Amino acid sequence: MSTGLDIAPTAQRVRWSTLDGEARLRVLQRPGRDGAQALARSVAALIDKVRGGGDDALRAITARLDGVALQSFEVSEAEFAAAEALVPANLRNAMARAAARIEAFHAPGALQGYSVETAPGVVCERLVRPIARVGLYVPAGSAPLPSTALMLGVPARLAGSAQVVLCTPPRRDGSADPAVLVAARMTGVHRVFKLGGAQAIVALALGTAQVPACDKVFGPGNAWVTEAKRQLAQAGDIAIDLPAGPSEVLVIADAGADPEFIAADLLSQAEHGPDSQVLLVSDAPALISAVEVALARQLDALPRADIARQALARSRLVEVDSLEDAFALSNLYAPEHLILALREPRRWLDRVTSAGSIFLGDHTPEALGDYCSGTNHVLPTDGAAHAWSGVGVAAFQKTISVQTATPGGVVAIGPDAITMAEAEGLQAHANAVRLRLPEARA
Repeated sequence: MSTGLDIAPTAQRVRWSTLDGEARLRVLQRPGRDGAQALARSVAALIDKVRGGGDDALRAITARLDGVALQSFEVSEAEFAAAEALVPANLRNAMARAAARIEAFHAPGALQGYSVETAPGVVCERLVRPIARVGLYVPAGSAPLPSTALMLGVPARLAGSAQVVLCTPPRRDGSADPAVLVAARMTGVHRVFKLGGAQAIVALALGTAQVPACDKVFGPGNAWVTEAKRQLAQAGDIAIDLPAGPSEVLVIADAGADPEFIAADLLSQAEHGPDSQVLLVSDAPALISAVEVALARQLDALPRADIARQALARSRLVEVDSLEDAFALSNLYAPEHLILALREPRRWLDRVTSAGSIFLGDHTPEALGDYCSGTNHVLPTDGAAHAWSGVGVAAFQKTISVQTATPGGVVAIGPDAITMAEAEGLQAHANAVRLRLPEARA
């Protein structure tokens, strides 16, 4: 479709059916994969510095990366009070309404205990307990994200975790973003530390003189944050919620979709950071051309156009032969956010097997989920949606199994235990059951 406009390309346009297997994988490759080894080495070195140097190392890293010298990382009551006065009422009210919707959606998702009699005299139970010590990470690099404080703080409160602490990067003047502090207090979080990036994750995992160690860490971030979470979890230093960041969105659109809407949705993720990635997949070439025009026009008006432009350079506009091909591509990519800009989106919902969060129809922009629909925006990225779910109350809980056997229960199932233990060559297991049978049968 000719537009008559001189449009600079904003994302690579490809035709899926002309690509072989390797070329398709290259099209779907995330931006961060190229420098993964170098990043891993840098993060490992940072972890070692904090592990060995504690708060002193954190001060040095914060001064170098954030440009501010801090003696104490914890936000004081005076800083919380000052933040309350700085946040405008309209923002405070919007966050309060968003928090209420997040609670309404998440409360039914808490894990529930149960009890089952699996055989006469044998009762098995599942107990649910909150994870005792949790750490929340709220990014604030190029843009503070008080919405993330809501997304993490509300489910943590619903789960009942005894210790909830939050880290967020300091500003150049040494303060934390006021809206983040207000959002934290709104969810019941009272301990906030001015620490950002991978070093914040390390502090929460290992603990320092100032920062309490946590059992599990939650929150999105850039490639450094995600890599720190991966390494610390692999080392057994902490449990993590999921790989969450950098941001990504995939839009499946048909010929009836609005190109202006789609362009806006793509840019809403592209502006997160230069390592974000956005994809449009459509069986309508004319729509893709119209989206290209809309992208170029909308991009020029964005305050964060430079950031979005860098993200778009590694993004894709993919033409497929059919919507069936579009869903196969999407499931292979496993996007963090999936928008179905289709005439009958719900009819296609069963085709989705891997995605962090799905947005149905023309009037459900991804931005609603980011802020205030009620779902969570801390979601699996980089293909992790193949096996991971987004954050909810259950992520802040753990389960403990309980079993009780009466003498009759031992008689009922004990012979099976003996048979299976002997088959595995574990005679002590068999004996532990066999010794109880005469008394149980008496």
